[in-house]
Amino acid sequence: MTRGISGGQKKRVTTGEMLTGPARALFMDEISTGLDSSSTFQIVKYVSQLVHVMNDTVMISLLQPPPETYNLFDDIILLSEGYMVYHGPRGNILEFFESAGFRCPERKGVADFLQEVTSKKDQQQYWYLDQEQYRYVPVLEFAEHYKSFHVGQQMLEELKIPFEKSKTHPAALTTSKYGQSSWESFKAVMSREQLLMKRNSFIYIFKVSQLIILGLMAMTVFLRTEMPHGQISDGAKFFGALTFSLITILFNGFAELQLTIKILPTFYKQRDFLFSPPWTFGLANIILKVPVSFVEAGVWVVLTYYVMGFAPSAGR
Repeated sequence: MTRGISGGQKKRVTTGEMLTGPARALFMDEISTGLDSSSTFQIVKYVSQLVHVMNDTVMISLLQPPPETYNLFDDIILLSEGYMVYHGPRGNILEFFESAGFRCPERKGVADFLQEVTSKKDQQQYWYLDQEQYRYVPVLEFAEHYKSFHVGQQMLEELKIPFEKSKTHPAALTTSKYGQSSWESFKAVMSREQLLMKRNSFIYIFKVSQLIILGLMAMTVFLRTEMPHGQISDGAKFFGALTFSLITILFNGFAELQLTIKILPTFYKQRDFLFSPPWTFGLANIILKVPVSFVEAGVWVVLTYYVMGFAPSAGR
């Protein structure tokens, strides 16, 4: 019934999550879907900072981005009808279309202009060669024109030179399976599990309170004055008390099972994206959750053991 975080916040969290791990190349498809222009701008701004600081490679496809978001990109790839119309620096794209006879009006967003200039319906309004008769320029012609444009020629020249693997920068590709060492990964997972336990502290307090109430009830049912222990047949009552204790502790731990099942999709996703080794998740849970189970069992035993009339010596 409680409303969670908004779609924009989910997008930010997912983007931040995907920046974790060893990946140095990110491909982001239609990340602006369902977001307002401000949220899109913020996400792209932080990603562009990451690109320039960390030397990562990021490719983002956007449908009609606002001008301020468009201006954050270094290179533009314009696709239309299955052809690559332009691929190169953002600063040269208007020059390319002007060389083909189309000019972007001053108050027009460049992204909208690029969307419309390749379509048959909207193309004519951008034709600026008054001395020449307008004719529809199909997408294939733009793609051919790009090859003769200086940006396209420069790219073709670069592609002609075979790639020398020996000259690859050591940081260009990931050489380790995980983004950090096993110890650092374990510390990060441990810290996250501690935080989750702190947030779910109500559950653990509730479970202990529930045990205390059930313990008080069990003490009145199996009171030691009603628990004679002289004959073998009297053992049945003690078996009953032990069975009740075992079932209570067992069912008290079921709440933990629900939490574990709930977190599994996140665990599988992070495991598949190599955020951290899977054993770190298991070990962190064992270290943090097993002491809680001991505390719960301890609370039950301290309350019920003597009152139920089990062997009174501490060693037992």
